[in-house]
Amino acid sequence: MKNKKKLKFQLNEKQLGYAMVLPSLLLVIVVVLWPVAQSFYNSLFDYRLNDPTRSQLMLRATIDLERYVDNYFYIGGQLESLASNADSNETTDTINKIQKDIESYHSKLISDEEMRNKVEKIDEMLMNYTPVKDSELKYSELENDFAEAYRGALTSHSATLKNIAETSKNEQLSQQLQQSSDLLASTAGNILKSNFIGLSNYGKYLKDQRMWKAMGNTAFFTVISVAFELVLGLAIALLINRAFKGRGIIRASVLIPWAIPTAVAAMMWGFLYDGQSGIVAHYLEVLHLIPGASWLLTTSDGGMFSIILADVWKTTPYMALLLLAGLQTIPQSLYEASSVDGANKIHQFWRITLPLLKSSILVALLFRTLDAFRVFDLIYVLTGGGPANATESISVYAYKTLFAQQNFGEGSVLSVIVFISVAIISLVYVKLIGSDLFEGRTK
Repeated sequence: MKNKKKLKFQLNEKQLGYAMVLPSLLLVIVVVLWPVAQSFYNSLFDYRLNDPTRSQLMLRATIDLERYVDNYFYIGGQLESLASNADSNETTDTINKIQKDIESYHSKLISDEEMRNKVEKIDEMLMNYTPVKDSELKYSELENDFAEAYRGALTSHSATLKNIAETSKNEQLSQQLQQSSDLLASTAGNILKSNFIGLSNYGKYLKDQRMWKAMGNTAFFTVISVAFELVLGLAIALLINRAFKGRGIIRASVLIPWAIPTAVAAMMWGFLYDGQSGIVAHYLEVLHLIPGASWLLTTSDGGMFSIILADVWKTTPYMALLLLAGLQTIPQSLYEASSVDGANKIHQFWRITLPLLKSSILVALLFRTLDAFRVFDLIYVLTGGGPANATESISVYAYKTLFAQQNFGEGSVLSVIVFISVAIISLVYVKLIGSDLFEGRTK
């Protein structure tokens, strides 16, 4: 009987644990996974804000009713005028056939009651010079076969009128024919194809040399900068972990570079690297550490060296702070006992400090690696990804594609690639941290 009660209590406790974790899981889904899912969905489309034919996410063919209704209003009048002014019966017959064909397609379009109501409402709004701001009213889905047929007919008729215009000897009639041809071509452009392309964008970027170069730049920057920051951060943490006069002031001053906003720090280093007046560039040249003062920001190797140096200067204090917290947890009695046994400082470092600091180092590396891999503002402000994309990170490339080119489909692909890369790095580190903690408990 007691075992049953105990089992019941354990089950309730487990359920309570899940209930406490559930809000955190929901928060992760809303804050992290939902934007990623939205980016992945956008990446399945050829979605470009600078192209009116691709500025919507369209699973099916779509018609821009505002522009279509506006164009159709003029088509009938222009074709009737052309038919009456044609210089041959053959031209008149051709124009009449074109007009009947377009009217036939238009009749099929508005045969649906909902579509007809939309067309009438938009026509009334245009007559009153009122723009259509409701996207649900402005855009309507069409059957792909009908849309393809109507678009093809308008394009074909536009080409026919253009050919007649080129062969006509009547200059005024030729101009009217050309105008009507352009109007039909514009109307065909109002019937938008579906821009759903599936995983094609991913296939494109897997073959994109610029993307792989950006990934290589990001990986190189991450490995080198984090390695230097770990070594320097550990050295600083060991120094400020000692008890000495003015230790509080030293600790506070060490954190100043980390407290400076990254964009401000990047601008500051940009002045220091300047080939004409930059003091850092000048002294590095005097010490023969670089070939010339302008080398830092005008060459690919110099640009990468510049952003790594600036990042190491700025984020080493952050690494030192994380490692200092780990050092504070190591009992001082261990060092005292080892000293009694004859261990020197080097032996204490390798046998006590590093093993007990392993979890703190892995946590610090996790935070800094993820932060470094997502680097954007430092590179964007300092070098802009140049020269010749030599310092362009994957985040900078994604930003340029998304906002400079307004290509949301391909930009979303790069964003998803960044997320996948960060997720893989996180899993590796969490696996290492988890295994280390587990071993510590078993021992």
